[in-house]
Amino acid sequence: MISVQEKAYAKLNLSLDVVARREDGFHELAMLMQTVSVCDDLTLELNDSGIVKAACNLHFIPTDERNLAVRAARCYLEEIGEARGVQIRMDKHIPVGAGMGGGSADAAAVLRGMNRLFDARLSRQKLEELASRVGSDVAFCVAGGTALAKGRGELLTDLPDLPDCVFVIAKPDFSISTPELYKKLDSVSLRRHPDTAGLLQGIASGELREICRRMYNVFEDVPDRRMRTVGEIKGVLLDHGALSAMMTGTGSAVFGVFEDAAAAEGAREQLGKEYRFCTLARPVKRYRT
Repeated sequence: MISVQEKAYAKLNLSLDVVARREDGFHELAMLMQTVSVCDDLTLELNDSGIVKAACNLHFIPTDERNLAVRAARCYLEEIGEARGVQIRMDKHIPVGAGMGGGSADAAAVLRGMNRLFDARLSRQKLEELASRVGSDVAFCVAGGTALAKGRGELLTDLPDLPDCVFVIAKPDFSISTPELYKKLDSVSLRRHPDTAGLLQGIASGELREICRRMYNVFEDVPDRRMRTVGEIKGVLLDHGALSAMMTGTGSAVFGVFEDAAAAEGAREQLGKEYRFCTLARPVKRYRT
């Protein structure tokens, strides 16, 4: 059997702005996205069964059509007209329900892995087109790196690499429902928006402090009691010297950006006493498909 291994890297939102509500019921977004070194490990094994199967180290993760990785594999096989089957093994390390794009990263890794199994038949552009059919953040995760994402997250602009830094990421024990948070967002007036233009200037100039000064996530404005915990984690990160701290996606993971590795380790050590998932991470550069 032919098999390949792929790493599925998590993402963080360095900014998240909801620009408008669309007629199709979705929201128009503007997000600065960054791949980070927290990752799931995937193995894809090609076979002649004609069936896509998945297995996962976490028992509560669905392994049928509800799993984006399974849908991505089927989408790829349909696109190239292959009747082969594939077995997907997922060893998950990205926390579930964290806003770190674990499911999307897995699906994107499957698309890259399938492309390797079939001798890179499809271009990056085509893989991203397939990815957008599977899920909103999957297209970004195909190549990752640093990018501006618009629309539902599928309209991507590659950006220069983020300056070197250390992330401290902590996830509370609860998760936050994305549809629930969008519904709450639609009922309030946002008090501020990220400075997306300023963020792009900071990325272009490689000024980490300028980038951090402009980071913002509009979902932190949503009236929800769980945002108190988000605020508490941010406070610890900032007290330890983070240049900025915010929630990623619709949560519940919170991260801080540090220049100083020792300060980052101090924050991780303190938060790790209270939160089961608390880790250090680094930026990951764009995947060359």
